[in-house]
This record gives sequence, C-alpha cells and structure tokens, in this order.
Amino acid sequence: MNLSLETKIADKYTSPSQKIRILTEHWVGNQVYCPNCGNLDIDKYSNNKPVADFFCSSCKEDYELKSKKKQIGTKIVDGAYHTMIERLQESHNPNLFLLNYDLQTWQVVNFLVIPKHFFVPDIIEKRKALSQTAVRSGWVGCNILLQSIPKTGKIFIIKNKTVELKDKVLMEWKKTLFLREKKDLGAKGWLLDVMLCVERIGHKEFSLDEVYGFENVLSLKHPDNHHVKDKIRQQLQFLRDKGYLEFVERGRYRLA
Repeated sequence: MNLSLETKIADKYTSPSQKIRILTEHWVGNQVYCPNCGNLDIDKYSNNKPVADFFCSSCKEDYELKSKKKQIGTKIVDGAYHTMIERLQESHNPNLFLLNYDLQTWQVVNFLVIPKHFFVPDIIEKRKALSQTAVRSGWVGCNILLQSIPKTGKIFIIKNKTVELKDKVLMEWKKTLFLREKKDLGAKGWLLDVMLCVERIGHKEFSLDEVYGFENVLSLKHPDNHHVKDKIRQQLQFLRDKGYLEFVERGRYRLA
C-alpha cells in the first residue's frame, strides 16, 4: 500500500480544502480495499450523493471519508445533526473512513474505519445553531464522539505509517458484525456501553464485580433502568454467546 498522496493531480486547484479532498479521495479509490469483504474495488460515488463517498462494488457497503491533517483526536465534525439522527434511526448511515495525513510529506499517517454498527445517537453531539448573521442561520451541525466508541470499533488499516495485515483487518471487522443484529438503537446502546466498560477495566481477563464497578455510570446513562446489574449480566451473556467474550469460570470472563 503506497502511503503517498499524488499531489500533481490537484495542481489546478487553489483552495486548500479542495486540494485535500481531491488528493485523499483519489488515494482511497486507488489504495484501499473493502474492510468488510476484502474486495480491492472501492468506487467513488458521484459528488451529489448525499449519504456516502465510496461503495464496494462487491458487497455494497457504503463509506464516508473524513480527513484531518492533525491527529484525529476525540471528536470528528460531521454534517447536520437532525439528518444524522434520521440516518441512524433508519439504518442508512455509512461506515466511516478516517484519514490523518502529514502536510509536510504528503503522506497518510493513520487510516482507520469505524463500522456503521457502532453508531448510535449517544455518540452524536449536537452543536450550537449558527448565529443569525451566518449564511445558514439556525443550521445545527453535529460531532461524532470518538471517545464513546469502543476500541474494537476503531479498526486501523494504517497506524503511525505502518500498514496492518489485511487478514487482521478483515478479522477485526467480522468480530463485531453481530452488532448489526441489534436493530433497536436503545438495546445496541446498552451493549456498546458494556463493551466500553469492559475495555476500560484495562486487562484481558476480568471479573463480573469489576464490571459492576460501572453500575453508577450506567445508571446515570440509563436512568429508566432500575436493574442495572441484571442488565450487565445479560449483556455479558450475549457477548459470550457471540464469541466476543470467553467464560473462564463463575464470575470471570476473558476478551476473545
């Protein structure tokens, strides 16, 4: 995989944002494979496609591309808030490609994908409406809160200029496809919250009591649920059944 952006193809453009869009889209179209099926043919949609930038001609997965010259950080600026929420409710949201590039060397530093099944309303932050003096007065945008997505939902294809093995990327993608079974966004949100708690414990093998340690956090996030410990056990059972966790012994689990 060539990490260099072909700067010559954007010579006729004067706007920096246009140049970057042309360069990064060209790079993705020529260098990136589909992380769902491994197909090498990632095609670009026409510019007026409202939902996504790329699609896989084999498995038909859609991908949106976001690029940054700085480190990707904890949040990504996205489009209209209400449009994003509608997409999530109707399951029309694309997978998200995140590209981080070095403006000095014109090389890709990091490139990762967040599968669409990790997107729930809780990770979408509503921004303030534009002021009355703005061209789009009253328009409300949103941010995607990356820190609210489990690490398993951030699949690196390139990390710190090192290309990850394709088989590893495909395996990591398949590992969480079971989340697509959760059509109810509230149920999926609960599951993702427990996955995030398990990751925050910080080690591969953990106890049920350690997950119970997040009871107050989960209670605040889900105030209508008055049986949080029961819900935690239910989610761990589901994750075990799907092969995401392994049962070690009574009250102990291990990340698979």
